[in-house]
Amino acid sequence: MDHVRGTERFMELSSVRCKSRCLPRYKALLSVLLAVNVLLLACTLVSGGAFNKVAVYDTDVFALLTTMMLLAALWIGFYLLRTARCADAVPYRDAHAGPIWLRGGLVLFGVCTLVMDVFKTGYYSSFFECQPAIKILHPLTQAVFVILQTYFLWVSAKDCVHVHLDLTRCGLMFTLTTNLANWMAAVVDESVHQAYSHSNASHARLAADPERVGSQAGGDCACATTVCQIFERGYFYLYPFNIEYSLFASTMLYVMWKNVGRLLASSTHGHGHGHGHTPSRGSLFRETFFVGPVLGLMLLLVGLAVFIIYEVQVSGDGDHTQQALVIYYSFNIACLGLMTLVSLSGSVIYRFDRRAMDHHKNPTRTLDVALLMGAALGQYAISYYSTVAVVVGVPRDTLGALNLAHALLMIAQHTFQNVFIIESLHRGPPGAEPHDAPPKEPCLTFANPDALHTLPTCPPTPRSVSPSLVGPQEATAIFLAPRAHWRRRCLKDISLFLLLCNIILWIMPAFGARPHFSNKVEVDFYGYSLWAAIVNICLPFGIFYRMHAVSSLLEVYVLA
Repeated sequence: MDHVRGTERFMELSSVRCKSRCLPRYKALLSVLLAVNVLLLACTLVSGGAFNKVAVYDTDVFALLTTMMLLAALWIGFYLLRTARCADAVPYRDAHAGPIWLRGGLVLFGVCTLVMDVFKTGYYSSFFECQPAIKILHPLTQAVFVILQTYFLWVSAKDCVHVHLDLTRCGLMFTLTTNLANWMAAVVDESVHQAYSHSNASHARLAADPERVGSQAGGDCACATTVCQIFERGYFYLYPFNIEYSLFASTMLYVMWKNVGRLLASSTHGHGHGHGHTPSRGSLFRETFFVGPVLGLMLLLVGLAVFIIYEVQVSGDGDHTQQALVIYYSFNIACLGLMTLVSLSGSVIYRFDRRAMDHHKNPTRTLDVALLMGAALGQYAISYYSTVAVVVGVPRDTLGALNLAHALLMIAQHTFQNVFIIESLHRGPPGAEPHDAPPKEPCLTFANPDALHTLPTCPPTPRSVSPSLVGPQEATAIFLAPRAHWRRRCLKDISLFLLLCNIILWIMPAFGARPHFSNKVEVDFYGYSLWAAIVNICLPFGIFYRMHAVSSLLEVYVLA
């Protein structure tokens, strides 16, 4: 017990020292955050000028983003060198931060971003004579930044740094801001591309870059070769992966920023508090009924077919467009309805779950919950404005009814899925005891009652058994496992089904499905400019919600 008291005394003294230094530290941190917000605002204003200047990117945007990525890459290199030389720089590692599927997703999106940078470099190099050199330097700088940052987050996502705290916080926040600036610039570029694609169907892809269209009129920067057009189409189709990479990196950097200087009370060097995220290899895909995965895979394949039909027919004449919209809305209504019922059934199953609630401080879980709630607001806003347009506007036909049902089900599905995910993330693993349970001495669960007086007293836990009920209780304890086992299987099926459905609901809008503009109800009610502003602001959050829900549901599957 002496070492326990010594650890508690060390933490108490550390807390006192931290409080004595917190005021100047957070004053410096506040000034850094204000400076970062100024950079973020400047990037937003310059990027937003793209719409007014009728240009996807301005040279100032390229210069600003390139400079930020170079500075962030230099800081990452400094961090890696410092932690490699100083053995005591990272005394603790947070087991909850940077799970393997999050880092794997970051690598996947990073590889696609590198391919996009290759296409973008080839595209701008096709008419190098009339383009500023910064437009070619930008994708090359981004490729270096992505490689370095991906390696940095792969090896350091769990770090709880305890040296140069202020410098580390500033560097992490600046790198996070760089990723958010890249995200905003990519969203602006893709939004302008989609706006021109839907406003001028005869130039669906070529009109996406107004700068190039204007140059075609002059004949100087025409993208006339087949290779140039392949590069142009390729990097626009890869934008969704670049957007998700920036957001994944931002979330991981925020968790690292929260863990700077953090003391983990019950950890040893190199280990975090609580259970880890890595499941046993043998039980990863066995403990399911296979109903959820099979049904989710069927919806994924059907959704891909619906998306292809929609993309082919939506740019045709009026009858083909309406037929494509009916197919699109019908599939989404069926998918959202099933997801709502499944999420609700998962919440009902949790009413009978006896696992302890995990209320321990966990920056990763806190961020996951905040992102789920915040990103859902984007889709809530689109659904709300669509509902108003359908109810108040005219005419009220079959397409309007499908649009209304789709909007209402979208709100319900987001709500019930968030409830299910948040409750799942706050559950401990199977058989886990509450994190605030007092430490207990070694004890026996089943023993000879005559020998119990020689053992230390066991604290009451869900697994403890009264010494007077040895024989019958053994059988009861043995038969409690199968009942919990079927609940775990149901929860795993539910999480896998929702995961696959969220993937197809991410693919459709991320790769160009915009029924908001093809369906003229909202456009006629609000006007094209206002409705385009609503969709272009809110839809990126809805797309991010789907991919973040996939990550959270994968964690729910492991913890079930």
